[in-house]
Amino acid sequence: MLYPGTRAEVWLPPGRSAAEVRGQQAWAYREPRLDPVVELALGAGNVSSIAPRDLLYGMIVENRVVVLKCNPVNDYLATHWERSFRALVEAGFLRIVTGDAAAGAYLVGHPDVGHIHMTGSDKTFEAVVFGPGPDGAARKARGERLVEVPVTAEGGNISPVIIVPGRWSSADLRYQAAHVATMLANNAGFNCNAARVLLTAAAWPQREAFLDALEHALASLPARRAYYRGAAELHAAFLQQHPDARRLGKDGEGTLPWTLVRGADPNDAEDPCFTTEAFCSLMAETALPGESASEFLDRAVHFCNDTLSGTLCASLIVKQRRDAETAAAINRAVRDLRYGSVAVNLWAASAYALNVCSWGAYPGHTDNDIQSGRGTVANTLMLRDPEKSGHARTISLPTPARVVRRPHQRRADPARPRPPLGEPLARHTHPYARGGTAPLSEDQPPPAQSAQQSGRGASAPEPQTSATRPRTVGRVRTRLVERSLIS
Repeated sequence: MLYPGTRAEVWLPPGRSAAEVRGQQAWAYREPRLDPVVELALGAGNVSSIAPRDLLYGMIVENRVVVLKCNPVNDYLATHWERSFRALVEAGFLRIVTGDAAAGAYLVGHPDVGHIHMTGSDKTFEAVVFGPGPDGAARKARGERLVEVPVTAEGGNISPVIIVPGRWSSADLRYQAAHVATMLANNAGFNCNAARVLLTAAAWPQREAFLDALEHALASLPARRAYYRGAAELHAAFLQQHPDARRLGKDGEGTLPWTLVRGADPNDAEDPCFTTEAFCSLMAETALPGESASEFLDRAVHFCNDTLSGTLCASLIVKQRRDAETAAAINRAVRDLRYGSVAVNLWAASAYALNVCSWGAYPGHTDNDIQSGRGTVANTLMLRDPEKSGHARTISLPTPARVVRRPHQRRADPARPRPPLGEPLARHTHPYARGGTAPLSEDQPPPAQSAQQSGRGASAPEPQTSATRPRTVGRVRTRLVERSLIS
C-alpha cells in the first residue's frame, strides 16, 4: 500500500547465468563451515530499524551468531530489542550489549569475534580497522590492519538526486518539490540516504521555479530536533563555506533550519558539498550543462561517479511521459551509475524499506578508500554478491504516504463528496486520475491512447520460462535476468 506501482530489480555482476545465480542462492547453507562464526554488529545511532535488520541479516542470511553493540545515541532501545528477540537471546544465538567507545574497542579486538559489521562513517570504519588517532592514521598509510577478521560496512553517502529536465506542470513542480523535501526532512536529515546534492540542468527553463517550489516545501515544515552529536557544528561549517545558503523555516533552541545551497559550482571538485556528507538538515544544488535531457543525463552520471563522494544510492526524477531518446538515456543512467541502489521517481531509500532488494555500497571499495562501505544487508532472496538494486515507480497516484504534506493538506475537505462504497478513492480525489500520469500542462489533459499504444488489444505476450518468470514478493517483482526499468 505504501509503494503502489513499484517495480524492483536486483542486478548481479555480468557473466553469471541464471543457473549459477540460483545455485549460489543461500550460499551460507550450501557451503560447509567447520566452525561457527561470531559476528560483532556495531549498531547505527540514527535509525532504530538498522541494528535489528543488521543482526537478522547476519544470523539468517550469513548463518552466524551475533553480538549487537548498541550505539550510545539510541542504546535506550536495548531492552526493547532484547524483548523483541527474546527467543534468540534465550537460545544463546544473540547478545545485545551497551557501552562506550572503550567497550566497542574491546569487542572489536575480542579473539572470539570472526566477523565485524558496522554502520557509520568512513572515520568510524578506519577507527575499527586501523585504530583511532594518529597511530591509526599511520597504520592506514602503511596499509597495516589492526584487526585480521573481515569487516563489512554501510557508510555515509552524498546522495545525488538527478532532476531530468522536461515540461512540467505547476502540479508536477509542487509534487516533486515535496518529494525531494521528504528526502531531506525524514529523520531530521540524519540519514545516510538523505538527498544531499540536487543535479539540475542549467538550460532547463523551469529550474528556478522548481527550486522556488522546493524552498517553499521546506519552509512549510517545522524544524526538527538536531539530536545527532556534532550536527550544529557541521551545519555551521557548511554555512561558513556557503554564507549565501537559504535558511528556510524557523529554528530554535536544539533545532536547525532546513537549508538549501543553490548554485554550487560544479567545477569546484573540492566544494564540501561534494566531498563531505552534510549529516544534518542541509542539501545543495548544482546545475550542469546539456542541450538535451539525454546530454544532461550523461553529464550527470559522469559527475556523480567521478566527483561526488560515496556510492550508496542515487535517485532520478523524470516525467512519466517521455520520448524514446530520454527513456534510453534513463536506462543508460541506471546501468552506468556506480551506486548500490538507483531509483527512478522514488527516493532511493525505498530499496532499504522494501527489504527484498539488496542494500549497500557499490562493490569495489578498499580499506584505504571505503567511502560508503562494502557488503550487503537486506537481500531477502539471499543472492550472492549483488551489484546493485534498481527500482522505479511506474504510476503517479496515489501520493505515497512518505511524501511530506503541510498540515492543512492532511485535513479532509468536508465539502468534498465521498465516493460510493467500493469505488476507487483515487479516481475521485487525485488530479491525475484520468490517465495515471501528470498532464503535459495544467489545462491540457494527456492524449488518449490507442489500444495498441496502451497494450490493450495487443498481441499475446511471449510465454515466460522459469528463468525469466518474475518472483513476486507482495507487489514487488524481481528478475534474475537483465531488463529495462523504464521501457
